[in-house]
Amino acid sequence: MCTTTNSPETIERLKQYSTQIEQLARDLGLDYYQVDFELVPNNFMMEIAVYGLPVRMPHWSFGVRYIHQLIRQGMGHSRIFEVMFPGDPCRAYLVNGNTLPENTLVTAHVLGHADFSKNNHLFAKFMEMAGGHILEQAAARAHRIETAIQEYGQERVEAVLDAALALEPHIDINRELHRDLYPETIAKPVHEPAPDAFQKRFRSLPGEKPHVDAHPTGRRPQLPPQPEYDLLWFIAHYAPDLEGWERDIFLAVREESYYFYPVFACQIMNEGWASYWHARLLREADFLPQDLYLSAIKAHSDVVRPYAAEKQLALAVNPYHLGFSMWEDIIEKHGLEAARRIVKEEDDFGFVRNYLTKDLIEKLELFVYEARDDGDIRISENNVHAVHEAILGPKFNYGAPRIAANHMHLDGSLQLLHDHQSDGRGLDLGRAERVLEYIGRVWRRPVTLHTVGERGEARVVTSKRI
Repeated sequence: MCTTTNSPETIERLKQYSTQIEQLARDLGLDYYQVDFELVPNNFMMEIAVYGLPVRMPHWSFGVRYIHQLIRQGMGHSRIFEVMFPGDPCRAYLVNGNTLPENTLVTAHVLGHADFSKNNHLFAKFMEMAGGHILEQAAARAHRIETAIQEYGQERVEAVLDAALALEPHIDINRELHRDLYPETIAKPVHEPAPDAFQKRFRSLPGEKPHVDAHPTGRRPQLPPQPEYDLLWFIAHYAPDLEGWERDIFLAVREESYYFYPVFACQIMNEGWASYWHARLLREADFLPQDLYLSAIKAHSDVVRPYAAEKQLALAVNPYHLGFSMWEDIIEKHGLEAARRIVKEEDDFGFVRNYLTKDLIEKLELFVYEARDDGDIRISENNVHAVHEAILGPKFNYGAPRIAANHMHLDGSLQLLHDHQSDGRGLDLGRAERVLEYIGRVWRRPVTLHTVGERGEARVVTSKRI
């Protein structure tokens, strides 16, 4: 029987195997920042998974997520083997309740993640912006928020966190994390023709004063000067009455959102790459005992299987299975060096569109389905484009509706605009109303959202005046 990794003997064996696996990984060409491993109890691992970080700003929504995770785990779903945070160094947490074979596999899996995060362009770009010490930065932010709670009260701080966390995915990934404010004035476009002889003579008459432009260098700028999709940044800097500590909360949530974006945008690639390497490292680790290897491979099969349970077809894509299958196909056809170039250059959008082929779709039995009102499920399409879009659609715009701050009126009221045409995603109007109420509390002026209803008719959602 496999025992958990919480006795001195099993911990020592895991350290020994981990050292040997790391050396094997280096020998096979994996390139990564140092990885600091830590064994933690299951309840702490659940908190990390729910909060997204070991220490993070306190908020009631994390407690709700914790309960959901606890229920799912109690039903035998959503078991957490590890959590890894990219950085320099990387931080990896393993559950001490995992068996020794499972944690040996997880060690190899983490090294695959570490290699991916160091070499992928998106991870490199966002790490350069957000820094490679997210855990320390998040802990410092959490401390500042605890201080704000003591100074301003739980209710006021929580209201700001309600708004900021509700807008967590609403950043503009095409803009820098640290960006300048809008120009204070906008050059006035003047295209006056040169004065003719009559105008010159008229202006020279006695008593005529030269015309003085009340705004010679510019005019009052429109805010925002163009639709602004980085809502966290816009509210932090342009909400009429936002206090300094409130602004800090919005910018803290925004910075963490930038850090997490590559994990979201490269999930299929990243989990697949880590799964490919844990399978290969275990296969080539001739120093592992045979029984441990077989148990670890059994855990690998459970991770990358395409089925939900009891060989029932899963109605959602398992990113481990899909990514692992795609990398195996790529390496078999094009070689490891070609795979490394893909790791560097792509995210999930390019990866799926360029390398999830028709043959692989058929082999993996991927399809688009429709759920009818009577509960029946029907396969609707299995062509390449439909499957690609079904996988990638939920990833567009960080998985959130595309909403822009469109116009700030003279009285300070704010108009938001749902870009439903490029978005292709409808709004849950009930949720939109709640989020608008959150925004209204920190904007402290009326906020309206222009969107469309189920039949495409114009709809306007308005916050209550605060």
